[in-house]
Amino acid sequence: MSNTKYNPYENAQAQFDKVASILNLDEATRELLRQPMREYHVTIPVHMDDGSVKVFKAYRIQHNDARGPAKGGIRFHPQETIDTIRALSMWMTWKCAVVDIPLGGGKGGVICDTHNLSPREQEQICRGYVRQLASNIGPNNDVPAPDVMTNAQHMLWMLDEYETIHGGRYPGFITGKPVGMGGSLGRTEATGFGVVYVLNEALKELGIDIESTSASFQGFGNVAQYAVRLYLQLGGKVTAISCWDNKDKKSYTFRNVNGMDIDSLLSITDSFGTIDKDKAKALGYEILPGEAWIEQDVDILVPAALENQITAENVNKISKQVKVITEAANGPTTPDADKVINDRGIFVLPDFLTNAGGVTCSYFEQVQCNMNYFWQKDEVLEKLNTKMTSAFKAVYEMAQSRKLTMRDAAYVISINRVAEAVKRRGWV
Repeated sequence: MSNTKYNPYENAQAQFDKVASILNLDEATRELLRQPMREYHVTIPVHMDDGSVKVFKAYRIQHNDARGPAKGGIRFHPQETIDTIRALSMWMTWKCAVVDIPLGGGKGGVICDTHNLSPREQEQICRGYVRQLASNIGPNNDVPAPDVMTNAQHMLWMLDEYETIHGGRYPGFITGKPVGMGGSLGRTEATGFGVVYVLNEALKELGIDIESTSASFQGFGNVAQYAVRLYLQLGGKVTAISCWDNKDKKSYTFRNVNGMDIDSLLSITDSFGTIDKDKAKALGYEILPGEAWIEQDVDILVPAALENQITAENVNKISKQVKVITEAANGPTTPDADKVINDRGIFVLPDFLTNAGGVTCSYFEQVQCNMNYFWQKDEVLEKLNTKMTSAFKAVYEMAQSRKLTMRDAAYVISINRVAEAVKRRGWV
């Protein structure tokens, strides 16, 4: 999650402080927005399949809800940290604000490894999480969603537990639910497709034909898989993908300089995004070290894994051919690496703009649940494309007019919107 040198929460605060100075925010507003408003630390006892009882640590952080209920995923990960969750909750606030949806920022996490848990044990963790937080989360104050190593089934268990506790039907309590159980069509594709919607608009502004571009991806989970699919559909070429190998406990980069086929890759990929090395070799792929993804001679780099992946230690390995970095992951670039990238003139599409497709579609799911009327997939994806494209154009115009980086411009828009909300409410 985080390494020993870089702290994602400190990174998130440093990014905020920089833009707070640009906006000349008063001291009280700065103090309010640079830290979470509420934190919940809980423990979840679970009766394991072997008869033992194991206690899992869990968190829910609500950064800010001035613009609407807190919104953010719940991740299961063995190296989860409280500072990671704090950072992610902040980024969720800015993410919802930059795409201008009426939600605030939150995030949750449980320290566990789903690879080593049975479905029954995972269900007990989900239900225990809700039992511990049932009075602090809900459709009107904090709406969870899936994240790393959680899925639609986990969300449905949580919904069922919440409805059992509160004695009613509350489909808007949680998003990312299965279709047919209050979930939205298009939600599975939303984050990955949103990444490419933004990338495509950026390439148009830069005068680059997407059909002439090549890309290297880090990560091959849900977001990357759908981003790769749409990018290929639009004519791009993917030459390298890095992914975690759960058996070997390290990552590998799979490369084919002639281009990769998404369907053949998915046929040899497990549910956690691990590509089978032997089968990949048989299909003609080179197997390289995990970090090789960043060294590829491509036009576009897409970090789509975890935080702090482009750092001062590896930023100079980025090829001179790279023109665009599309941040599909949350917080993949450290501030010191960001400076090097900007000095080199590489166009960066910042994370909380680029990967906002998921939360945008989650908002659509809420709206549909509230109406008890569900849209067709084409309608959902069309609305998503409109929202993401509009957000990109606003950020790009801000960057051009004020001579800011895309990241700073996105922050200026989002932080200004949240600061305005807290002032109008009379909080500061």
